[in-house]
Amino acid sequence: MKIVIFEDEEPAARRLIKLLNEVSTDVEIVSVIDSVRSGKEFMKQNKSFDLIISDIRLADGLSFEIFKSHTVKLPVIFSTAYDEYAIEAFRNNGIDYLLKPVKREELKTAIQKYENWFSDSTSGVNYDVLLQTLLQEKKGFQKRIVIRFADTIKTVEIEEAAYFFTENKISNLCTFNGESFIIDYNLDELELILDPAVFFRINRQFIVNFKAIQKMNVVSKSRVKLTLHPSTTQDTIVSTERSGVFKQWLAGK
Repeated sequence: MKIVIFEDEEPAARRLIKLLNEVSTDVEIVSVIDSVRSGKEFMKQNKSFDLIISDIRLADGLSFEIFKSHTVKLPVIFSTAYDEYAIEAFRNNGIDYLLKPVKREELKTAIQKYENWFSDSTSGVNYDVLLQTLLQEKKGFQKRIVIRFADTIKTVEIEEAAYFFTENKISNLCTFNGESFIIDYNLDELELILDPAVFFRINRQFIVNFKAIQKMNVVSKSRVKLTLHPSTTQDTIVSTERSGVFKQWLAGK
């Protein structure tokens, strides 16, 4: 059995390999891949393997991006730190899962049933729907964001975020004290985990905190330009499509 592992934490990858060799005598690890970028490049090579075991979050984003870019017609088992709210989401999408830390017996069971479980149905998995289900079923809204740069990990409280924006396809968080951080989430994902009473997506590039809005100017019949604090050189005009909903949001509706 040829297996590819998507995992960005070296200790977790080593443990998984060890467990795989314990539960099966017919295991060959084809590759261990730690990022979405490397995963996409690997999938382009069309190497022959039987099974993928993948963490959800890799060093540079969500592993779903790999499977959205390349049609996968073989089994995928996700290892995840999500708690019990995720279980039904995985089951309903025909995907097997392993909760971290991975347990030997659970891994053994997953390996034993993977052929019958998946067949060719994996090619029909909608990873966008799965991700939205996972995030929407989580109880409450996210309270903080974990930021990683180099070997350092930092957390920022959501209430400290003035706005989120994209620049050169990279997502950023700007705090009320003017600090800016690159984050793993894209704006679509952030919309699902932020409190909509506090945060609003004004256009494709910006999600703003109500408290960050200092001034609003009408620039056309249906468009409003925002002045934010901290200030930004980015376009902070509410898109035409969002203007009606934005006015309702301002009124607390």
